Amino acid sequence: RSSINLVLVLIAVAAHSTAALRVAPSRLHLARPAAPALARPARFGPARALQMSDAAAVPPQEESALCDSEDADEACTLPLGVTVPMSWIQTLKIGLCFATWFSLNVMYNLTNKRCQNVFPMPWTMTVVSLAVGIPYVLFMWATGLRPAPKMNMEGFKKIFPIGFFHAVGHASAVIALGAGAVSFAQIVKAGEPVFTCLLSYLVLGQVFPAAVYATLIPIIGGVAIASLKELSFTWRALAGAMMSNVAFASRAVYSKAQMDKPVGENLGAANLYGVLTIIAFILSMPFFMYYELPGFGAAWSAAVAKKGELWMLRQLFLDGFYFYAYNEVAFFTLSQVNPITHAIGNTIKRVAIIGVTVLVFRNPVSQQSLVGSVIAILGAMLYSIVKAKTSKKKLPVDALTAGRLHALALWLDLVTERSAAVRTAPTATAATLLQRVVPAACAGRRRARRRTMWRRPY
Repeated sequence: RSSINLVLVLIAVAAHSTAALRVAPSRLHLARPAAPALARPARFGPARALQMSDAAAVPPQEESALCDSEDADEACTLPLGVTVPMSWIQTLKIGLCFATWFSLNVMYNLTNKRCQNVFPMPWTMTVVSLAVGIPYVLFMWATGLRPAPKMNMEGFKKIFPIGFFHAVGHASAVIALGAGAVSFAQIVKAGEPVFTCLLSYLVLGQVFPAAVYATLIPIIGGVAIASLKELSFTWRALAGAMMSNVAFASRAVYSKAQMDKPVGENLGAANLYGVLTIIAFILSMPFFMYYELPGFGAAWSAAVAKKGELWMLRQLFLDGFYFYAYNEVAFFTLSQVNPITHAIGNTIKRVAIIGVTVLVFRNPVSQQSLVGSVIAILGAMLYSIVKAKTSKKKLPVDALTAGRLHALALWLDLVTERSAAVRTAPTATAATLLQRVVPAACAGRRRARRRTMWRRPY
C-alpha cells in the first residue's frame, strides 16, 4: 500500500508540474510581447494602437516551445524523431489529467474512510484535510512560483461567504463518509443539480429550459430508489450528503451572483481555491475545538493501539494531500475541456469511486440500490450535458480579436478614466466597456444631430 501511495503521489506531482510548466509559459509568452505595444495608445491614436496590437499578438516563431501548440492540424516531432499529430499529444495530455484526477479522488475517499473507521472524528479529519494544502499554497505565493492574490476589503467580503459554503460542504461530506458507506454518499451527492436549480430560481430568479428540469426526474428517482434498499443506510450519512449538496449548490449560485466582476488581482482558479481553503480551515477550527478536542486524546490513543502512530500520521497527511491535489488537478482539467467532456468525466469519476470503494470495503449492495445508483448517476450526467447545450454559446475570441479589444479598452481608459484593473482581463472588460460606452456614444451623437437640425435654416 505504501508503494501504491508513493506512485500516486509522484504521478500527481508530475502531472501538476507538467501542466504548470507547459501551459502557463505559453500563455505568458503571448501576453508579454503585447504589453509594450499597448502601453502607449494615446501617443499613436486608436488606429495605430490597433495595428500595434495586431503585430504584438503574434509571438515569435523561433521561441515557441516544443509540442506546445493548440492547433490540432500541426505535427509534433518527439525527441526520438517520431512525428505525430498534435491532436494525439493533446488527447494524451487530457487523458493523463483525467487519470490523475480519478486516481487522486479515489485515493482520497479510500484514505478518509480508512481513517474514520479507526478514528471516528469527522471534524478532525475536516481540519487536517484542509490544513495540509495550506503550507503548499503559501510556499507557492512566498517564492513567487505562483503570483500571490491581491484583494481589498470589498473583495474579501464577497469571497468570505463562498469560503463559508466551502467549509460547510466539505465538513458535511466528511461526516457522510464516516457515517455510512462511501458508495451511498456518492449516490446522494449526485443529486446536487436539484438544489442548484432550486437555489438558482430562488436567489437569482434564473429559469432553465424545460429539458434541464426534465433531467432532474431521473436524479431524484434514482437517489430515492437507491436509498430505500441501501443496506448500509444511516440517517446521518443521508443528512450529511444532503447538507453537502445544499452547501456546494449555494457556493455555485452565490459565486455566480457576486463574482461577476473581478474582486482582486491574481485570483485564478488555483489561487481562488487556495484562498477558499484557508477561509474554510479557519471557520472549521472552532467546531473541531468544541466537538472533538476534549475527546481527542482518548480517540487518538484507541486508533494508535489498533493501527500504530506512524500509520495514523501517514494516513492523515495523505488524506489532506489527496484532497488538495485532486481539486487542483480538477480545476486544471476543467480549463482544458468543454463542459460536456467534463460532465462525462465527472460521471466516470463517480462510478470509479463507487466501484473501487465497494470492492475494497466489501460493502453489501442490493440490486435495487445498484439500479437506483445507475439511474441517478446517468441523470446527473444528462443534466450537465443538456445544461451545457442549452446555455448561451459564447463566440470564440482569437488572439487577433483579443489584441484589438485590449487596445480599444486601453484607449477608452483614457477617455472614461477607467481604473487599471481593466488590464487584468482585457477580453471580458472590453466587452463590458463596449456595452456601456457605445450606447452612450450613440445617444450623444443623436443629441448632437438634433441640435444641428434645430440650428439648420429652413
